[in-house]
Amino acid sequence: MIFEIARLSIDPARSNDFEAAVARAAPLFKSAEGCHGMALERVIETPGHYILRVTWATVDHHMVTFRNSDNFQQWRALAGPFFLEAPQVIHSAMTTYF
Repeated sequence: MIFEIARLSIDPARSNDFEAAVARAAPLFKSAEGCHGMALERVIETPGHYILRVTWATVDHHMVTFRNSDNFQQWRALAGPFFLEAPQVIHSAMTTYF
């Protein structure tokens, strides 16, 4: 499993609408090949900043399969208008110690 971690920046005054748009987009991720879950985290210290975490089977499931799908286009149509800047995206693998 890998994690897509995207830092998102939006206008804090639009937070409720943004969170509703992400909730509407959740089924797009749920039905995506190789997707095992997603979560949106609101950064407490910086209003308007969020972390989107998506669990994928492989990086290719995110970068190739999902990015080239209609689901990705629908995700961007729902969430993209809120972005103040391009999302910063990294991928990570987790090692658990306890």
